[in-house]
Amino acid sequence: MTKDLGADRGTGGQAAGVRGPAAPPHRAERPPAPGATAGPPRDGGPDVAEPQTDRLRYLDAATRRIARGINLDETLDELCRAAVPAFADTAFVHLYAPLPVGDEPDDVAPGILRLHTTERARPRQSATQGSGPPAPAPAPVRAAEVVRPSATGPLTELLHAGRPVFADTPDTASAASELLETDIASSAAPPGRRLIVAPLHGRHHVMGSVALLREPDRPDFSGDDLLVASQLATHTALGVDKAALYAREASVADALQRTMLPSSLPAPAGVLLASRYLPASRTAQVGGDWYDAIPLPGNRVALIIGDVMGHSMTSAAIMGQLRTIVQTLAGLDLPPDEILHHLDEQAERLGSEHTATCLYAMYDPVLHRLLVSNAGHLPPVLLHPDGSTEVVQVPPGAPIGVGGGGFESVEMPAPAGATLLLYTDGLVESRDSDVLTGVERLRARLREAAAKSTSPALEVLCDQALGTLGPGDRDDDVALLAARFKGLLPETVAYWYLAPRPQNARQARRLTRRTLRDWDLDDLSESTELLVSEVVANAVRFASRPIVLRLLRTDVLRCEVEDDSPIVPRMRHARLSDEGGRGLFLVDQLAQRWGVTRVSTGKVVWFEQPLPSDRDAG
Repeated sequence: MTKDLGADRGTGGQAAGVRGPAAPPHRAERPPAPGATAGPPRDGGPDVAEPQTDRLRYLDAATRRIARGINLDETLDELCRAAVPAFADTAFVHLYAPLPVGDEPDDVAPGILRLHTTERARPRQSATQGSGPPAPAPAPVRAAEVVRPSATGPLTELLHAGRPVFADTPDTASAASELLETDIASSAAPPGRRLIVAPLHGRHHVMGSVALLREPDRPDFSGDDLLVASQLATHTALGVDKAALYAREASVADALQRTMLPSSLPAPAGVLLASRYLPASRTAQVGGDWYDAIPLPGNRVALIIGDVMGHSMTSAAIMGQLRTIVQTLAGLDLPPDEILHHLDEQAERLGSEHTATCLYAMYDPVLHRLLVSNAGHLPPVLLHPDGSTEVVQVPPGAPIGVGGGGFESVEMPAPAGATLLLYTDGLVESRDSDVLTGVERLRARLREAAAKSTSPALEVLCDQALGTLGPGDRDDDVALLAARFKGLLPETVAYWYLAPRPQNARQARRLTRRTLRDWDLDDLSESTELLVSEVVANAVRFASRPIVLRLLRTDVLRCEVEDDSPIVPRMRHARLSDEGGRGLFLVDQLAQRWGVTRVSTGKVVWFEQPLPSDRDAG
């Protein structure tokens, strides 16, 4: 029978590295494994060498068992299994939370601990009774109040000293009372040498403590047992230290990768977008999969999927660099094959041995066309409106970083209602399935979703594409980007080519007024004509070739003026005596949004205005 002792209390500022609230302690009483000894022999027997040999055998088996733990829970669980009942009847482990890893802020109050109690009780048995019944489920964690232990108390001194001790002196009994939250010093039968308190010292910090208790019906601990407890605590502390550092590194890596992915997808007119990202198992934790969707002039949108080879912090960092390069290149409005060509050149300059695959697609909702180029990535799958599926045939090209080049853009129809799925190999490849089989399974899941609904919601379709992948089923990261094409009706788009002459600003106003009348947007005619006139007048000052005036009616009225000059206009505040310099100021005041986009042939100045119904609603 064991005593239900309480949870721990922490130390004050004198204890090295003791900061923050405490994590749940672990308590366990477990039977020995079959064939194990009942515990290290006691001193005083007729044969001194035999007890020492038994202790060494026990320590060898126990430390090996503790070293098997990969994470924090496994390390503490193996300690409890090794210590109970072979060495003690009850083991209490108390940890500081967050565990110190060396970069704690200085303004955190030291020694503030949050108490928890976790029980994993097992009835003690002798070595001849076998391993006993199956272990019951752990009791639920119970949180207690935050406490502030004494900064100069005996518990602080005990942990600072770093040596295991018996609770057989007033100071050590007081320290044990503070640790176990019970007054054992004044109890009827103080534990004395039935209780060992051993600090858990990591490489640089105090990680917590372990208390080992024997019941009165069992012999007291001996002096040699302090050495055994010291070894158990040392190996446990190293395992806890390793687990804390690994958890911190994995958390940083995962946060790094997620911040490199888009926090949200854009909502361009003519296409619906959805995405999924699932990290691999915790043994891999971080990889180089990424996706992106970038709006382009003319209501077009670039769809990108990529995968850096390997799983490491380096892979995630390279992924972030490549994604940034792609975003910059996309802003130049280059064809997909040129995007991949420049990306390959930049990847070589990074000086990394890592390679990557990438697929770049450009969707035009006005022409209902798709332009795709591939750098060694898996081909996308197209789900047609009738429910059939198709693997898009695109020349694969060489992976990014290899330097082979040879990328080719392929143009194909993108009918309204069709859905394009871009994905990484983690979705279709596993230990028991090759890529071709995985792609066929993906197509079958998409057909099944289309059979249930003529137009399944895009979010539902993404979930269906993932299938039954669970947290422990993934050998690799999974990135998925889905785009459902809606397109724009031809009657919602108007564009003209204008010679770069100043008098054509008047013609631009006339064309705008006529188009807005046809679209029943006369309420926007006056403001839009003024804005178009200012933007066109600014373009003809620098253009050497015909400029393009484009109007698009979607959920907003968008105007784009494209010219061949790389000079980007800047808004400035004109003085009262200035005759010009107020054009972009008017655009900024009257338009809902405006901006300038650099393209390979020059630039595009655009602005947007809400439709009259939206203005009335606002």
